[in-house]
Amino acid sequence: MAEPAHGSRPLILLTNDDGVHARGLHLLRQAALAVGDVVIVAPTREQSAQSHAITLDRPLRHIEHEKDVHSIDGTPADCVYLALYERRFLPRKPDIVLSGINAGYNLGTSVFYSGTIAAAREAALRGIPALAFSAPPDVDLAPLQTIATDLTRAFAQSALHAATTPLLNVNFPNGPCQGVRVTRVGRQVYDERVIPRIDPNGREYFWIGGRVTEGNEPEGTDAHAVMLGYVSVTPLALESTNVEHWETAGQVANALSHEGDKSWLER
Repeated sequence: MAEPAHGSRPLILLTNDDGVHARGLHLLRQAALAVGDVVIVAPTREQSAQSHAITLDRPLRHIEHEKDVHSIDGTPADCVYLALYERRFLPRKPDIVLSGINAGYNLGTSVFYSGTIAAAREAALRGIPALAFSAPPDVDLAPLQTIATDLTRAFAQSALHAATTPLLNVNFPNGPCQGVRVTRVGRQVYDERVIPRIDPNGREYFWIGGRVTEGNEPEGTDAHAVMLGYVSVTPLALESTNVEHWETAGQVANALSHEGDKSWLER
């Protein structure tokens, strides 16, 4: 990340997946304003569990709510993409991107479904350091503002010297913070279920998904730290190649490399 011009404040792009009016977004804005200049580009309405979806099948609409506060009727990833590549939103490339504070944990395997994390990931994929924040939906956010400010300031400073683009996932505990721990992604288990229903017109529909089941999270994981009252800070990877399965991939590839009909190579 290029260092901000001498005497200038960092430029921070702020987004979320709970929508432009979410209280977590505006508390994070106040926290970030203590560190730099802030521009909000967030979804018009809630976009939870949208993961890294982008909108390609319809136009996206924009509303300017006030100076430096914009909403897009698309996904969190849409918001970051538009903010970076439509010049009206930002005066220059942002120094960091913040996403959140999400109303609900993003722990364990939730990182694959979370729109909050996907917005941060979209920025990191474009070479911009990004930090995602999440907290329990019923927690008092006010005490978290100072912690969010301190984490944002430290992130903005450390990202300057990172060898590759950092992407961090932060989760606040439900209650007083005992401290901060660097963690790895856990593997939470959900009460998976499908609930069928019949609508007033006699047509069937479904609700899917369930709550996290209570279990013993291994020490060192994000969920374990939060359960003990710590803020978890988890570095997430952008590299998707799993070298542990290189041999399996080779076996699959070799199945089509033996002697015999190779007409498929010419297609």
